[in-house]
Amino acid sequence: MSLKNKLNRLKKHVVRDETEQKSENVQQQSYDPEQLLWDEHNTQIIHYDGQTCFIREVVYPLDYQHGKYQLKEFQHVVSMWNQSDLKHPLSSKDHQASDLFFFDTETTGLGGGAGNTIFLLGQAQVLEDRVVVKQYLLPKPGNEVALYQSFLEGINSKTLVTYNGKAFDWPQVKTRHTLIRELVPKLPAFGHFDLFHAARRLWKKELESVRLAKVENDILGIYRENDIPGFLAPMIYFQFVKQQKPEIIMGVLKHNEIDVLSLITLYIHLSYKLLSTNDKATDSEHYEVARWLDYVGDQSSALDAYKSLMEKSTKQDVEAKYALALLYKKQKEWKQAINLWNEIVEGSKGKVAIRALEELAKYYEHKEKDLQKATKHTEEMYILFKECKETLSFIDENDILNRLNRLKRKFSKNIPRASAETE
Repeated sequence: MSLKNKLNRLKKHVVRDETEQKSENVQQQSYDPEQLLWDEHNTQIIHYDGQTCFIREVVYPLDYQHGKYQLKEFQHVVSMWNQSDLKHPLSSKDHQASDLFFFDTETTGLGGGAGNTIFLLGQAQVLEDRVVVKQYLLPKPGNEVALYQSFLEGINSKTLVTYNGKAFDWPQVKTRHTLIRELVPKLPAFGHFDLFHAARRLWKKELESVRLAKVENDILGIYRENDIPGFLAPMIYFQFVKQQKPEIIMGVLKHNEIDVLSLITLYIHLSYKLLSTNDKATDSEHYEVARWLDYVGDQSSALDAYKSLMEKSTKQDVEAKYALALLYKKQKEWKQAINLWNEIVEGSKGKVAIRALEELAKYYEHKEKDLQKATKHTEEMYILFKECKETLSFIDENDILNRLNRLKRKFSKNIPRASAETE
């Protein structure tokens, strides 16, 4: 047989071996039983330095309705903040919509410290054309390097939005990160909007609780069906760690997914209350917004909010007048403050009127040095207190009497001097 024929026969074997090898490689790459198990749950398995992390991604269209609002309204309120001069801790001025990072965790316990493990990091971002929810799941303890590596390398935002995250979620992340900080990227320097404090300020008097689930139901119009209660999440996770079946943990992931979507809806709702108070806020919310602006130091906006509330002639009118008078007092606009305190005394009874009388007494004693008027207002304060005593447990009768007796003594000492000056 010629050399050429021998080479042709050998080439057929070589080509067949290469084809078989390629076929085997394709099969190995495409057939991963564990990955196929998670594919139907939109979850990818990531391996890093011998450890594993599960990453689940769910995409929502911008017109998706979550409670009272479509998710695209978030872009609208960010635009409103950028056009507003309101100075407020929840302002997203100088932000784009995608800069905000809605974040929530699930942990193995409610306490702090190194013994409490975060097993799920959930986040949502509103992009130009969609909303993306991403969740990073710890398959089992000992894989935290892969968890935080995956989580941190994907962050491209600058402000966290959480619900009680300043007190719980982010400190927990910092604690766990400290244990592995030499092996993973640094935590970014985030701004932080904690919506729990906003909800408590606006609705603590209306709701029996300001838990997120309660705010969802009573304020945002979000009603969960077949939801896993948060307190069951640790037990379900421990069962998942033993069996590693996706169906076990999917209820917890869905619970967390709704949590981060609800943060978007809540931010929209709060922004409307703050930016369109006259139109969007109830009377009690309007009053709390005004007080909030006063508290954070935006006195100009607070002044406008109090005035617009008073124009509504609502149940909050008296309290708004008193708060506005205190604001005038801070600004040393005494005439406006005194007029409002007098209006309160003339038009109402109860605790606000008593406080107004106290402010008048202090003003005339310390500013005008008019002890007669100071005494008169304190006497009126005591009479009103006696009439409303049963509902005024926060006021100590002895405090009023001590003030009254002190003023009388002070006034009596000044009478001879005043008479001598007259003579």
